[in-house]
Amino acid sequence: MAIGQQLLEAARALVGTPFRHGGTSREQGVDCVGLAVLALRAVGRETGPLPPYRLRQTTLAGFAPVLDRAGLRDVADTPQPGDVLALRPSPSQLHLAIAGERDTLVHAHASLRKVVYGPRPTEWPLHCSWRLAPNGD
Repeated sequence: MAIGQQLLEAARALVGTPFRHGGTSREQGVDCVGLAVLALRAVGRETGPLPPYRLRQTTLAGFAPVLDRAGLRDVADTPQPGDVLALRPSPSQLHLAIAGERDTLVHAHASLRKVVYGPRPTEWPLHCSWRLAPNGD
């Protein structure tokens, strides 16, 4: 199975996990960053320590080292299953999600208070995306 598909399956395994801002554990809950981190760790990628962050922020610059350590690389083409997406649900917020097939995604839904899998909201434009390098390079 390709590494992107493995990442998607690891994220899907977290569906139903409670939402918790700053959370990085299946038992206590996750937010969008925690979901990405847990899925990356489940496929054997090291993320290292997370930088401090707020629920609402306009840049992911502080996360660049985390993404790099995990072997994620910027991509400009159409998202593929297993890509990590940064979406913009509002002008003051970026939201991480894992791309699924046919415009679906796995993400930590703050309003529903849990991790969900379903259609990507059309009103959330794609800010940027990353893809796992096959061997972490």
